[in-house]
Amino acid sequence: MDISPLEQKIGYSFSNKDHLLTALTHRSYLNENPKWPLDHNERLEFLGDAVLELVVTEFLFNNYPNPEGELTNWRAALVNAVILSKISNEFDLNEYVLLSRGEAKDTGRARQYILANAFESLIGAIYLDSGYEPCKEFIARFVLKELPEIISQKLYRDAKSLFQEKAQEKVGITPTYEVVDEWGPDHARNFKVGVFLEKELIAEGEGPSKQEAQQKAADEGLKKKNW
Repeated sequence: MDISPLEQKIGYSFSNKDHLLTALTHRSYLNENPKWPLDHNERLEFLGDAVLELVVTEFLFNNYPNPEGELTNWRAALVNAVILSKISNEFDLNEYVLLSRGEAKDTGRARQYILANAFESLIGAIYLDSGYEPCKEFIARFVLKELPEIISQKLYRDAKSLFQEKAQEKVGITPTYEVVDEWGPDHARNFKVGVFLEKELIAEGEGPSKQEAQQKAADEGLKKKNW
């Protein structure tokens, strides 16, 4: 696979091309291609997620005097799977991710999370290849530019943050979330999450990630509480 067009689109050329190829390798691809010499991208995703959060946190801290709660909500709106998968379309990441034939046919919500995870893996790969500063440049170019719209349109006011705000206002309790069930293969897990006020289960939600299940649980909680 020729990855040079992707490097041109993201504005970064890898010294070690295997870093980039690993970032593009989904777990399902290895199931069908056991001789593929590289690992799947989940460890890079773990690394890239931490780097992304640090860069965004540092930027918000240095540029906005707002309270911690607001900065937390803005950060969450910038690094969630929906926006990361959308941003990945700007450099056609979907065209380069290595998937099994079955995963390649699925273009729904599961693909959104695959792309978001690959985006984080890409950040992890850049970090391994040449450190923190190139990651900052990449994240500024593709992620931080979304912040003005998120703030102006109040896109950070998601169900989870709204439920927390209302719960603290109405009953003085910070909600907690627990996974109550999960099923499916490793590359296509599904989660059921409950939202609790202390020990009281308020509502449940399901989704292909813990984050989406939490959002759905919070949305159901808002409805049940008439908040």
